[in-house]
Amino acid sequence: MATAVGAHAESYRQGDCGEFTVAMIPDTQNYVDYRHQKWSGFPFDAAEQYFAQMWWVGEHARSAGGDIVFATHMGDVWQHYSEWMDAGHAARGFKWMPNFGGSEVALSPKAHTRAFEIPTAVRGYQLIDGKLPFSVLPGNHDFDALWTDPSHPPQPEAKKDGVRHVGGLTGFQSAFSPDSAFFKGKPWYVGGHDGGADSAQVFTAGKCRFLHIGLQYHAPDASLAWAAKVIARYPGLPTIVSTHDYLDRDGKRNRRSNPNNSRLDPQDNDPQMIWDEFISRQDQVFLVLSGHVGGQGYSVAANAFGHEVHQMMADYQGRGQTANEAGATGVDVGDGWLRLLKFRLDGERPTIEVRTYSTHYGMFASEVPEYGAWYKAHDGQGQLSDADYLKRDEFALTLTDFHQRFGAPKP
Repeated sequence: MATAVGAHAESYRQGDCGEFTVAMIPDTQNYVDYRHQKWSGFPFDAAEQYFAQMWWVGEHARSAGGDIVFATHMGDVWQHYSEWMDAGHAARGFKWMPNFGGSEVALSPKAHTRAFEIPTAVRGYQLIDGKLPFSVLPGNHDFDALWTDPSHPPQPEAKKDGVRHVGGLTGFQSAFSPDSAFFKGKPWYVGGHDGGADSAQVFTAGKCRFLHIGLQYHAPDASLAWAAKVIARYPGLPTIVSTHDYLDRDGKRNRRSNPNNSRLDPQDNDPQMIWDEFISRQDQVFLVLSGHVGGQGYSVAANAFGHEVHQMMADYQGRGQTANEAGATGVDVGDGWLRLLKFRLDGERPTIEVRTYSTHYGMFASEVPEYGAWYKAHDGQGQLSDADYLKRDEFALTLTDFHQRFGAPKP
C-alpha cells in the first residue's frame, strides 16, 4: 500500500542542516580484480586506487573535520564469482549449465574471489570504519554464482549467450553482515535483511535526520516488503535509496539489465518493477542512486503522490586512463572517480550540487582539460561536445517540493 508523507513530515528537522555531502562510490570491481595487481603481471596495483578512494572519504568525513556525513556504495564491490550455482537456488529446483561467451568473468568461478578480492574490499572499508555511517550493497558481481539456465541455452549461431541468473550471498555476508565489525552495535545501522544484502541507516547533518536504504541487485519481493516496513518505522524522514541496477544513461529505468533476474525467478524485480512496486509508492523517497551502467544518467519522475523522485546513476569502472598511461592500453580500472553530492537544504530553494572527483588525480572533472577526450566515447557519449559531456558529471539540481514534503526551514 502506498504510504504518503503526512503529519510527521517535520520530524526530521530539529534545527538547521547546514551544508553537507554524501559520497556516492560507484562500482569498484576493477580496482580489486585479482588480474589488475602487480602479482598478476599488471603494471600497478589497481587496489591502491580503491584504497586511496576510501582513505580520502574517511579523511573528509565530518568526524575528521570535513563535510561528508554518509557514504553509499553502488555495488559490484568485487569482480568474480566463486560458485557455479548457490545452494538456495539449487534447493528451489533451479538447474544450471556453464556460461557461453561474454567476458572472462563469466567463464568460470574463481578461487581468487574469496582469497583476494573480498578481503581486499574489506580492507578498503576498514579505512572508513568508525569515521562515518555508510552503506554497501551487492551488485550482480557480488553474488556467489552466475549460471546459464538450461531452458534458455546459448545460441552461438545467433551470437546469443543464453539467459543467466545470479544467486547466493555467502561471500557478501561474510564481509558485510549486520554482525560484522563494521555494523554490529553501530547506532546508525538500524536494520539488515537477507544477511545484510539489504540494509538501512539513519544519518544526521546538523540536527536533521535522514534515512537511507540499500537494496540488493534486482531486490526480491521480500526485500521490498522489508524496506517498506523500515520506512514505516521512521515516518517523515527524507529517504535515499541506493541499489546497483536501476537507471540507464538516458535517464530511464534500465530495461536492458544483464542478467535480468526477473526473467527466471518470479520473486525478483527488475528496475521498473522496483519503481512500480516500491519506490513510487513510498512518498518519503526523494532520491534514488545507482551504478551498473557505464557512464552517467539523471532524471526526475513523479511518484504515486505527484512528488518528485530524483534518480541518478554513475559508474566509472570503465575508465582506463591510468592503465593507458602505464602501458596497459584498453584495460578498464576506474581512475579513482567518485561522486560528491553537496546538499544545501536550509534556503528557500533546496539544492544538491553534484560534482565528480578523482582521488587519483586530485581534481574535479571540470578541472581536467582532457576529461571529455579521455572518457566520453567509452561512456557511449562520443556524440556530445566536451562541455555537454561535462554537464553530465557536474551539475546542480533543485529539490522543488522538498520543503512541502518534509517541512520548511525553521526561522
